[in-house]
Amino acid sequence: MKSRRAKVLHEVCGVAMLEHVLQTAETLSPSRLAVVVGRDADEVQKRYADRAEFVLQAEQRGTGHAARVALAALPELSGDVLILYGDTPLLRPETIERMCAAKRERAADLLLLSAHAPTIPGILVRDAEGRLERIVESQDATPRELAIPERNTGVYLVSAKLLREGVESLAPHNAQGELYLTDVVGHAVRHGFRVETMLVEDAEECLGVNTRRELAAASRVLRRRIVERLMDEGVTFVDPDAVYIDAAVRIGRDSVIEPGVVITGRSRLGEGCHIKAGCVIEDSRIGNDVTIGPSAHLRPGNELASKVKVGNFVELKNSKLGEGTKAAHLGYIGDADVGAHVNFSCGAIVVNYDGYKKTRSTIGDHAFVGCNANLVSPVEIAPHAFIAAGSTITKSVPTDALAIARDRQRNIDGWVARKEGRAPARAPRPDAGAEAREMATVVQAEIAPATGRRRRRRPPPGRRR
Repeated sequence: MKSRRAKVLHEVCGVAMLEHVLQTAETLSPSRLAVVVGRDADEVQKRYADRAEFVLQAEQRGTGHAARVALAALPELSGDVLILYGDTPLLRPETIERMCAAKRERAADLLLLSAHAPTIPGILVRDAEGRLERIVESQDATPRELAIPERNTGVYLVSAKLLREGVESLAPHNAQGELYLTDVVGHAVRHGFRVETMLVEDAEECLGVNTRRELAAASRVLRRRIVERLMDEGVTFVDPDAVYIDAAVRIGRDSVIEPGVVITGRSRLGEGCHIKAGCVIEDSRIGNDVTIGPSAHLRPGNELASKVKVGNFVELKNSKLGEGTKAAHLGYIGDADVGAHVNFSCGAIVVNYDGYKKTRSTIGDHAFVGCNANLVSPVEIAPHAFIAAGSTITKSVPTDALAIARDRQRNIDGWVARKEGRAPARAPRPDAGAEAREMATVVQAEIAPATGRRRRRRPPPGRRR
C-alpha cells in the first residue's frame, strides 16, 4: 500500500477494511472474536480494543503461522472456527451464514469457500469423483490445472480439533520459513477428514486488497452495492454510477440524488429529500422534504429539520436549522442554532471564528437576515428580528427590531477625474441638505413597515420651520 497507515485501516466507502470484516463476523454472534495483528499492531488494537481480542504475530511467517499463534492464545477454543482476512472487506454476511448451514448439512469437518476467479492463485484440483484432492498454487500448476476456474478464497469454516491438528503438522515452504494455511486442507484430505467446498455466488466478494488499485476496485464494488440497496429501498439516483455514498449512510424513500453527489460518514437523510448535483454532505442529519444544492457543502455536525432549503454555494458547519428555514444561495452558517422559517439572504455569513476560537450564535424563529450581512459570533438574533442588508452585527438584536449597522453612503465628486489627471465633469450643485433628506427617507422606509405607522420627519440640518 506504500502507506504509514496499517493496511486493514484503509477505508472502503468510508469504513476501514477491518471494520467491514468485523461487522460480518459479528452477525454470527461468535463466542470469541480474535484478530491476529503483526505490523502496526498498536494502531489497530487502539481502534478496536473493545470489539475483539488481539493476538500478536511477532514474526510474519504466513497464514498458517497466524492460525497457529491464534490457537496458542486461545487454548480452550472448541467448536467451529471461521477464518477470515482483514483485507477482504466485501464478504457478505449472507455468504457466511450459508457456509454455516452447508457445513451442518454435509457434516463436514472443514468447509472451504471457493470462487470462479482465475486471478486467485490457489487452484482446487479434484479427483475423478469430484472430491477435493489438493490445492495447487498457480506458479506450480500444469497447463491443465491452470485451466481450472475454481479457486480457493482462503475462507475456511473448520472444527477447532482439526485446525489444531493441521497447523501443528505444517512445515515451512521457503527460506523465510512461511507456513501456509492451505496445507491444513491437504492434511485433512490425507487423513480422511470430510472436506467440502461451497462456491460463492459473486466472486467479487472475495476480492483481496493489497494495493491502491485493488482498494479502488473494492470501493467501486461496494459503492454499486450501496446504491442498488438504496434503490431497492425507494431512493432515486439520476445516474447511479456518478455518486459516492459511504457504507454507513442512510437515505429515506422518495429521495432523489443527482449526479456528482458525495454523502459520507454516518449521514442520515429523511424521506422526500432532493440532493442536487455537486453537493457534499458529511456526517449530517437531514429531515424530510429537504432540498440541498446544487453545489452545497454540509460539513460535519449539521442537523436540518424538515422542509429546509439550502441552495447553491452555501456551506454549513456544525449548525442546526429549524423547519422551513432557507439559505438559498451563497452563504456560510457555522456553529449556529437557527430557528424555524428563518431566511438567510444571498451573501449572509455567520462569522464564527475570531482567529483564536470558535463561538456559537443563535437566530430565532422567523428572523430575516438581509443580503451580505455578517453576524459576528457570539450574537443572538431574537425571533422576528430583521437584519438590514450589508449590516455587520456584533450585538444582540431584540424581537421585532430592525438592525442596521452600515455607514451612510458618501459620494465624493470628481474623485475619479482627479485620480486620472483630468478635469472633473461639471455636475449640478446638489440641493443643500439633500444628503440628509435621503438618509431620513431610507431610515423611514426601513423602519415604518415594522412599526405600522409613519414617523414624523425631522427637518434637515440648516432648515427651520
